[in-house]
Amino acid sequence: MPLGDTLTRLRPAGAPVGDRTPVQERILGLLLPYHRTTEPGTTAGPGAHPEQLRQIRQFTDAGEPVLFTLPGFPCKSPNPAKVLGHLPDEGERLSLAFLDRLCARIGEIYEPGARMLICSDGHIFGDLIDVPDAHIDAYGDELRTLIRTEGLHHLDTFDMRHVHGDADYDTKRALVTDAYAPSLATLRAQVRSDEETARLYRGITRFLAEDTAEFTGTRSALQRACRERAYGVIARSRAWGDLIAHCHPRSVRLSIHPQRPGAAKFGIRLLEAADAWATPWHTAVLRKPGGEAQLMHRADAERLGRLVLRDGRPSHYEAVS
Repeated sequence: MPLGDTLTRLRPAGAPVGDRTPVQERILGLLLPYHRTTEPGTTAGPGAHPEQLRQIRQFTDAGEPVLFTLPGFPCKSPNPAKVLGHLPDEGERLSLAFLDRLCARIGEIYEPGARMLICSDGHIFGDLIDVPDAHIDAYGDELRTLIRTEGLHHLDTFDMRHVHGDADYDTKRALVTDAYAPSLATLRAQVRSDEETARLYRGITRFLAEDTAEFTGTRSALQRACRERAYGVIARSRAWGDLIAHCHPRSVRLSIHPQRPGAAKFGIRLLEAADAWATPWHTAVLRKPGGEAQLMHRADAERLGRLVLRDGRPSHYEAVS
């Protein structure tokens, strides 16, 4: 289902008069059209997601706003062939608006409503992906500006600046990793035995290879280096997820990575893309003639459209008819 303009393509939330469907199933039903799954083409109803129903029910049974936690929005890729720069652009703007609107629609069927906590994870692995902490800070600051200026009242942010006080980022990374990250041996065993982990490992290895600029060695040497770094990225990402769970033990856990039905996290698509792994921070937006927004590498969007500025900065491309 094409997402297109995320502000208008959410399905109607209203239930028929007399509908006795449990509210947690109705809330989850609003997310299902945007499920980013490792099993494309399958249709799974709310019953295929018992963990998410349990997580939502924690809030609905108590009559409290549903809290979603979403690790992501880390920083822009360092590869200039993929993105327009190191600050958020149209991809982030549309994605944040989509998440805010999703929370608003939940409020239409469940009076306490919902909130979305964007848990920016750039600092936890910034040194492994060669993005300076200053760029990650600037990206996070601009996210907060977007949330404020666009009036996205259902969204909040959480990042490394919220933990371990005034310690520097290297110290914070070490503290979080030491406390929560799985061992390298554990990860290697999971990559060998679990297809979901192996798929994630391959996807991150590919991203790291694409994003490594000015590498002077051979392609095989680059692949070896990226495979090793991928283990570090996964370990720290899991550490970040466990830190979020520690800080927010009651939440509905979302992921920007594809997740199978029944997984502990619910994978969610933010915008339409040909690549199931594409995100706004690894791509640029191409606006098609009908207004639909699609994510693709900047170099590809540049061939298909003209650059559009917003507030004097590169924002996205518009397809040339």
